[in-house]
Amino acid sequence: MKLLINLLSLSVILFLTSCATTTKFPVSTVTPAAEITAKKTQDKNNNYEIEVVAKNLASPNRIDPSKKNYSVWIVTENNGTKNAGQLINKNAKTATLKTSTPYNVKEIFITAEDQGDYSYPVGIEISRTAFKE
Repeated sequence: MKLLINLLSLSVILFLTSCATTTKFPVSTVTPAAEITAKKTQDKNNNYEIEVVAKNLASPNRIDPSKKNYSVWIVTENNGTKNAGQLINKNAKTATLKTSTPYNVKEIFITAEDQGDYSYPVGIEISRTAFKE
């Protein structure tokens, strides 16, 4: 019975993670110690859930020139570039962003900005990656 429960649990986990696309960002020349990943999943309403996790990302006020925040940008096939939000520091080692969008995200990038509410990127690009479909 315990084996059956374990197999069913494993099947559910594999099913739930099989619908997700995860990508790693390349090493940044601005913040080389950062390890950044992004995950995209589609929910039952056909929206896309995006989760960005950055480990060991230097505080934006420590880069040159100093900035106030890290903004995450999504690039969509038909709707251009959109501000997805800001990376929020959970602790000294991890910054995250979880958001939802109706747009299918093709590419994602992070910039260091002076403000978090820009409608287009103006700051220093930290890193960029694409989701493989």
